[in-house]
This record gives sequence, C-alpha cells and structure tokens, in this order.
Amino acid sequence: MPLTDTAVKKAKPGPKPVKLADGKGMYLLVNPTGSKLWRWKYRVLGKEKVMALGAYPDVTLAQARDGLDQARKLLASGQDPMAKRKADRVAMRTAAENSFEAVARRWWANWKPARSEQHAAQVMRRFEANVFPHIGSRPVAEIQAPELVAMLKAIEGRGVNDLAKRALQTSSQVFRYAIAHGLA
Repeated sequence: MPLTDTAVKKAKPGPKPVKLADGKGMYLLVNPTGSKLWRWKYRVLGKEKVMALGAYPDVTLAQARDGLDQARKLLASGQDPMAKRKADRVAMRTAAENSFEAVARRWWANWKPARSEQHAAQVMRRFEANVFPHIGSRPVAEIQAPELVAMLKAIEGRGVNDLAKRALQTSSQVFRYAIAHGLA
C-alpha cells in the first residue's frame, strides 16, 4: 500500500535504518539520526542501483513521486537515470568553468604580460564594471549577438561611447580566444 503524508510525518527513527515502501521501488529511508531520505531501487543491465530522490521535508511525497516518474521514463528510454544526472552535473560545471567571465580572465592572464601594468589593470576594471555584470555569468558558447548589442547600448546610454567601443573590442578578443581554444 502506498505511503501517505501522515505516515511519512509520523515515521520515527529506530535503532537501525527503517525502509518504508511506497511502490515501484521507491521507499523512505528513516535513519537512526532522524533523517528521512527518499530512495529508488532499480536495475540497469542486471545491476541493482539505488538513486537518491531527496530528503524529507525538503522533498515532499508528491515531489518524490514526480522525480520517480521522470527517472522511470529515462530508464524506459534506455538511459541510466543516475548516469544522466551525473552527466548533467558535469555539463553545468563545464558551463560555469566556461562562463564569459572565466574565459575573459584566462584571456587577460595570457594577454597582460605584453602590456603595461596600468593598461592591463584598466582593461580588467572595464570588464568588471561594464561587461561582467551583463554577460559574465553566461557560458561563452551560448552568448548571442543581441546580448552584446544590449550590453553596448546600456554602456552608450550612460554617454560613454568610447568605453562601449573599447568594451566591444576587448570582448571580441575574448570570443576569438574562446574559439581558438574550442570553448565556443
């Protein structure tokens, strides 16, 4: 019989971990420490695996069931849900490592030795004040021309056209660096 919200709330820890089954391989693991964790036991290529679906009360019974349904759909399509989750995390980490700001800082580190200290610092200040707030957190490969135009219009709107031109020039150098290094 499936779990109810009341049964989940009233589940008490014991001396050993307790599993309260919900159905379709999903259960609530109640640890002696009092933590309540949603788990799903499944098989891929004959190997048994257990996937975490979250911790109660952060993840409610309904949310855990939704997560189970999504994971079961992935499994039915031939994908291992935990492998997909891991690949998604790696993709997110890679996107963060390849944000415009991260790539710009790498470009700047390679670019600055041939420049005066004052000029290099001025270019980085220009990035930090004008470019990074607009597109710094975005993955460099996903930035489109309209985003750059919007950034430049915002700078021009402050009446500093020369600064907008310089921001465009240095941003272009960062994009060329990203393309040369296979990041965009």
